[in-house]
Amino acid sequence: MTQLSLTSARALHLAAQGLLNPPRGKASKEHVLASIRKMAALQIDTINVVARSPYLVLWSRLGSYQQEWLDELLADGKLFEYWSHEACFLPIEDYGLYRHQMISPQGLGWKYNHKWLAGNADAVEQIRKHIKLNGAARSADFERKDGKAGGWWEWKPEKRSLEVLFTSGELMVARRHNFQRIYDLRERVHAAWKDKRDLRPQIEGQREQVLKAVRALGIAKAGWVADYFRMGKLDPQIQPATLAKQGLLLTAQVDGWEQPVYVHPDHAGLLDQADQRKLKATATRILSPFDPVVWDRKRAIELFDFDYKLECYTPEPKRRYGYFTLPILRRGVLVGRLDAKAHRKDDIFEIKSLHLEPGVRVSQAFADDVAGAVQSFAAWHGTPQVQLQKCSSTELKKMLSGRL
Repeated sequence: MTQLSLTSARALHLAAQGLLNPPRGKASKEHVLASIRKMAALQIDTINVVARSPYLVLWSRLGSYQQEWLDELLADGKLFEYWSHEACFLPIEDYGLYRHQMISPQGLGWKYNHKWLAGNADAVEQIRKHIKLNGAARSADFERKDGKAGGWWEWKPEKRSLEVLFTSGELMVARRHNFQRIYDLRERVHAAWKDKRDLRPQIEGQREQVLKAVRALGIAKAGWVADYFRMGKLDPQIQPATLAKQGLLLTAQVDGWEQPVYVHPDHAGLLDQADQRKLKATATRILSPFDPVVWDRKRAIELFDFDYKLECYTPEPKRRYGYFTLPILRRGVLVGRLDAKAHRKDDIFEIKSLHLEPGVRVSQAFADDVAGAVQSFAAWHGTPQVQLQKCSSTELKKMLSGRL
């Protein structure tokens, strides 16, 4: 069995995710699609103190690119939206992997509100008929009449109806405008799909999801796999160990870990390079809190010794690092996090605080790498003036003051 150092294991993971080396060349719309296919899921979040998460995740891998390409890929039918790790942009060729979930959405919890649906069947039917007769619609097209202020947990009935029909697969997101979903009937958005012809047994789709998760992770403990697509408890016949016995996955060992890890055969070449310690992580990038590298907090601790929590949902007095802290990846190590805000009207990129991880050594090369990543990040936001307010390392702050 291949024996890997922890450094090589990290490098293999980052190579699979497209984060091993800095972006090369000019990005294109095809690169955006290829990056999403590599990750297999691009999580959606609406917080926009900096670029919204899906755009940020792509920047981390591609560098500067046109954000509208993501919207165009959705409108072109190359992507679709559905519940995966959470709400995600997904490659359209993976639609069948989620179709059983749409047909039987009862296990999706709050995402499919049975009690609300039972008491509002007429309202749902009205939305269904409205879209069938009038075409695609967004929530904002329906006037609120209940006097409530809105918000995540105060959706108006029409929004709830749209989401129920979306979760059950009757509606799809045809496109977005100003990041607002525009819904239409599934048969209009994805006319090529036919259940009778295209739907495979559910266990086959789940097996493919397990394999895709391992491929996207590059290297995976068995306990990491189900979380990637939020699959719940895996059937014994699709456990990674079972698939490895069938020759569908490779196995390896990481120094200091008792459990084996699994690698997709597509990454056999990367595994050989990692075994020979030829995979070298050279990229320094700013990551989204919803990047696949850190969205599984337990995995981030096990693989990177990085204890990460998104604190935007924590009351401000109890926050340790800040509202929307962004992990800093440098040469294969998660070395810190920064709390930032893009003041777009003023061309200012504000770093409210920058915290380094314990034991991180500051050098001129370290400062140059971090400064370069921050400058590139700020420029992509259209906020080239960087202002650093607080830094946990006085030495680093002095070094950065001449670079930012």
